[in-house]
Amino acid sequence: MNDESKPSATEMQSVDRSDLLEHAWLDRDLGWLAFNARVLHEALDERTPLLERLKFLAIVTSNLDEFFMKRVGMLRGKANLADREDPLAHNGDARNRLLEIRAIVVKMLCAQADCYEQLLPELARRGTVIATWDQLSPAHREEANAYFDTHVSPALTPLGFDPAHPFPFMSNLSTNWVFVIRGDDSIETHMVRVKIPPELPPWLSLKVDTPPGERRFVALEEVIYRNACKLLPGMTIVSGTLFRILRNAEVELEDEEGESLRDVVTDAVRQRRFEPVVRVDFGPKVDPSVRAALMDRFGLTDVDVFELPGMLDYPDLFQIAGLEIPALRDPQWTPQPIARLSEPEPDVFAAIDAGDLLVHHPYESFDSSVERFIHQAASDPRTLAIKMTVYRVGDDTPFVHSLVRTAEAGKQVACVIELTARFDEARNLHWAQQLEKAGAHVTYGVVGLKTHTKIALVVQKRGTGLRCYAHIGTGNYHVKTARLYTDVGLLTADPAITGDIVNLFHYLTGHSKGPSFQKLLVAPMNMRQRFLEMIQREAAHALAGRGGRIIAKLNQVDDIEIISALVAASRAGVQIDLIVRGFCCLRPGIPGWTDNIRVRSIIGRFLEHSRIFYFANGEDDHLAGEFYIGSADWMYRNLSQRVEAATPIQDRPLRERLWEILQTCLQDRRQAWIMQPDGSYSQERPDDCQGAAAVGTHAWLMEVTRRRAAHV
Repeated sequence: MNDESKPSATEMQSVDRSDLLEHAWLDRDLGWLAFNARVLHEALDERTPLLERLKFLAIVTSNLDEFFMKRVGMLRGKANLADREDPLAHNGDARNRLLEIRAIVVKMLCAQADCYEQLLPELARRGTVIATWDQLSPAHREEANAYFDTHVSPALTPLGFDPAHPFPFMSNLSTNWVFVIRGDDSIETHMVRVKIPPELPPWLSLKVDTPPGERRFVALEEVIYRNACKLLPGMTIVSGTLFRILRNAEVELEDEEGESLRDVVTDAVRQRRFEPVVRVDFGPKVDPSVRAALMDRFGLTDVDVFELPGMLDYPDLFQIAGLEIPALRDPQWTPQPIARLSEPEPDVFAAIDAGDLLVHHPYESFDSSVERFIHQAASDPRTLAIKMTVYRVGDDTPFVHSLVRTAEAGKQVACVIELTARFDEARNLHWAQQLEKAGAHVTYGVVGLKTHTKIALVVQKRGTGLRCYAHIGTGNYHVKTARLYTDVGLLTADPAITGDIVNLFHYLTGHSKGPSFQKLLVAPMNMRQRFLEMIQREAAHALAGRGGRIIAKLNQVDDIEIISALVAASRAGVQIDLIVRGFCCLRPGIPGWTDNIRVRSIIGRFLEHSRIFYFANGEDDHLAGEFYIGSADWMYRNLSQRVEAATPIQDRPLRERLWEILQTCLQDRRQAWIMQPDGSYSQERPDDCQGAAAVGTHAWLMEVTRRRAAHV
């Protein structure tokens, strides 16, 4: 774009909504499906270790399950109410969107099934045989039948449904057999449902008659099918149909007057079990009468029904993918120690007193940094109070145990637990009750807003005063995901930042109106406005000839106001790189609109989860620009419907670390996918390159972290 065609300072602040939708907007649902296609590619990619390819096949289905329970459930609701046009939809009304989604998903499921069939012989050649019943020896069949009699049959409950037997309840994500049966002396048929017990391993490992060094498995569902006659003595099995159901997860919270949020969420979790079915998957050889009966019962159309060409429940593959066969998996990674926390029993607070600490997981140890921060605070006699936000917490989390111990010692513990964190409501309710029993102050945040921010505050008595320490992160306080998700966090005692966090907790636990903040960006108070101001400031720098540079690393981008500002900044000449793992509704590379915007996605062994923001602010020295990390994506829900926090990173060595992460992602030609102007993605190729470009973000950052730790 030449100088004459650049917009004025006034024009560059925003883009007309209709122009934006016409030129630079992409549908979020189709963008999400494109993301899952990139995940599927990890299974298709022969460079991925064999068992990791199975893992990605399982993840594809887990992702699709969540997509259907959240997004498709919502779209079906819209379609059933009326064909109201969604102004942000790619192709008009909800019904058309559902058809478009189905067409994409069908192709994805076929590619997934083809990949699985191709992996089976490769697995067998490497000593892991996933066998059908017909491929089993007589000894193996006898072993499987004996296992059924002892370990499976007692857990099964055949349920008939006919005029004398009510239709059985079918739980979400359950896999079931429906057997059509008839008596030996009758032509009348009946249907019997048998649920596959989710508590049992989905694969039976066969030991008898298996050669040394070989692992042989048969699916539990097939063992049940082959032994079904034992469940239905005196009956002839006419057919067996395997199917799986998904229910809507978009439960509306109906707040009755005087009812506590805990009771509302408890009711919602209970209600979710009975939400409408949004999808049914059938395995091979479907009995048409069963298909028709289930579609009629659940009120489904052909759009909602999928006849899978291969395996039915790919998440079952997590069991096989978890086998300890190092040659078939990614090289083991042990999170590395952090320099100032490398002593056998480090004093976290002394380390923070020496200067801010940036932690980067899973490359650096979560256990010896963030977890130890809370653990040490719980036992430190100087500690007066610990305050934390909890969005998702694992059952084996040490954080809650540390908080319980602190509360039992008579110290103040305040925990803001988000009860409405999707699919974690029951777990969060449980831990809320445990904390309350120990005497902790448990609150559930601000009415009408989800508390998604990841912050922890420790207040200690030092001399005649108080000193506050804080952790502000991009990820949940969850030990397991800290080894799988990439996240960054700041440990600091900066009075301006900790003072902001003190005020934020007052807001979350009390009844105050939105406070003001010195340094933190907090949604929904000042975060949106500050991001818009920084984007517009870069545009002003570009128009004044001082360049203009924005780099943002996020999970998703769909906020139309932020996207409008980015488009305006691009038209002003700002160079913008968006590193977005999931969907991005901003279309890059459109002449005259988004020429200066590039969008890339990093997919690999770790799930990219960190949110990092960089604004050059007219500085020639890139480390003199502004860096932020936080919990929020550039999504409407994050900026307007959730409590989020982002903190500036001020120390130059810490900024250098963030710059290293961003540049590694931008140089990557092994794991990176580049969005094209039409919204499709093309995978980069590491031809004739070295370093991060050749090996990819994750391998490079593991090596960099290993080298850094070697100098500890």
